[in-house]
Amino acid sequence: MRKLTILLSMFAVASSFAADSPYAGKWKINLDKSDYSQTTVTYESLPGGEWRCTFGGYAFKFKMDGKDYPDGVGDTDAWTTLGPNAWQTTWKLNGKTISTDTVNIASDGSLIFVSKGTKPNGDPIDDSTVYQRVSGGPGLAGKWKTKAVKSNSTGVLEFAPSGADGLSFKQPAERLVCDAKMDGKDYPCSGPTLPPGWTIAMAKTGARSMDLTIKKDGKPFSKMTYTVAQDGRSMTATGGAVATNEKIRRVFDKQ
Repeated sequence: MRKLTILLSMFAVASSFAADSPYAGKWKINLDKSDYSQTTVTYESLPGGEWRCTFGGYAFKFKMDGKDYPDGVGDTDAWTTLGPNAWQTTWKLNGKTISTDTVNIASDGSLIFVSKGTKPNGDPIDDSTVYQRVSGGPGLAGKWKTKAVKSNSTGVLEFAPSGADGLSFKQPAERLVCDAKMDGKDYPCSGPTLPPGWTIAMAKTGARSMDLTIKKDGKPFSKMTYTVAQDGRSMTATGGAVATNEKIRRVFDKQ
């Protein structure tokens, strides 16, 4: 589910900001050591051919008619039916395609999203997310829990000191850029695949840890705690969407 990947990239942005040297440098997500098993997505079939998708505390409606529908966080999503248990969904920002997901219910009952596309720097998008059913049915309808997240296009995050008590962040593949200070105030991020209205705020909680809050249009979306290991070789982020009790654990390796 490319939308999940993009939002998790936002979580990765949050991990970077601090003037302390442990946070500066290049970091890469280690999906094998990370854990997304508490995150869920729910699809509800509504009257009149509408569907409702709920993920990370936000929800949006759409129809399986190939038209673009706003997803509630600044993008649009277009769904089409390919078969009894197969769909295609295309994510766009300002009318430009971000990625196309092929969605299938496998023979074992799991829901599989395979995302393909091209990143702003020309690198390919090749991601997949596997969900297992928690409740509901038949077909797409129901609540699904994350079973596995894989990516053959995981990028590197780059950070450098910026002014007093600040850090400049770059995610070259997504052309995502942020500048922030550890003063608890909101700072914007920008990039061709990031809708307007997203900000981050950070506060130091220890010599090697900090709290990060991601907001959309001033409303808290996610809060994470980031801790750099004593040896400086890895960084762990724990937390999740403010509107849910679902937690994630992300592990980054220093490059």
